[in-house]
Amino acid sequence: MLSDPLSEVFDLIEIQGLMTSSLAVPRERAWVARGSLPPTLKFLAVVHGQARLTSSGAPEPLTLQAGDVAILNNQTWLAVRGGPAGQVPYEIDVTSTSSPLGDDEGADSLLGGHVSLNAIGESLLLQALPPVGHVRAASTTVPLRARLEHLLDEVTGNRVGSAFAVRQHGQLLVLDILRVYLGQATLPPGWLRLLTDERLRAAVTLMHSEPGTAWRLETLARTAAMSRTAFATRFRSVAGMPPLTYLNRWRMLLARRALRDGNGNVGALASTLGYASESAFSTAFKRETGEPPLRYRKRVRTD
Repeated sequence: MLSDPLSEVFDLIEIQGLMTSSLAVPRERAWVARGSLPPTLKFLAVVHGQARLTSSGAPEPLTLQAGDVAILNNQTWLAVRGGPAGQVPYEIDVTSTSSPLGDDEGADSLLGGHVSLNAIGESLLLQALPPVGHVRAASTTVPLRARLEHLLDEVTGNRVGSAFAVRQHGQLLVLDILRVYLGQATLPPGWLRLLTDERLRAAVTLMHSEPGTAWRLETLARTAAMSRTAFATRFRSVAGMPPLTYLNRWRMLLARRALRDGNGNVGALASTLGYASESAFSTAFKRETGEPPLRYRKRVRTD
């Protein structure tokens, strides 16, 4: 099976989808759910009906149809509305875990959750996503609506093992959301755009699979079937940084995970990542993170 750089990064950032709320309101009834939000990456999905969303990053209403998902990146407040205009809306606390009103048939049914990330994930994914992203189910072959139907069924079914099923469906929902978003959005230069660039994929796969190799620009360009100049130009425009700078960033991400999760010797880690000495690695690590490796290990394990 071919290496998938995007999957490797998702493993590195330990991405998890966690369901936190649900609601179902009869469509003949006006309703509004609003409140403040903690700093995190949230998502809101419409299973049935439709809803209109506004937030600190999207002051103009965003209409979500059945199967659509909104991705909210570090938003401070959220308001979601549905039902007929002209009525005094039923108020729902957005911070409530659930607000089950009516049944799913003929209802505006929504699911909410957030994406749990480790510190590495927060530094990567949150920078790569806009304040508000709109994933349109109608313009994709990924079965988002079917996934949402399964998830809603588990959330409301109260069956044996439902908590486990919700976690699994939540994980797959986040993957589906990101797949669709990556196919629909025009991504800014950065690691997310780089990992989805087919022309550079072979070179990125090499750097990911053999981070300790002293890769030369000529070798990476040849792997991508491009000239040295064309490869360097394209890589910088897509990634927002030169290829060897990206390689160093990737090594530092691997180093942060190894120091957090393992008990290996720093010198051995330095050698694995291609540094000539422990001193050279420590200097590079401190330049990237602001602290030496052993201090970093101690801090992240006590946080």
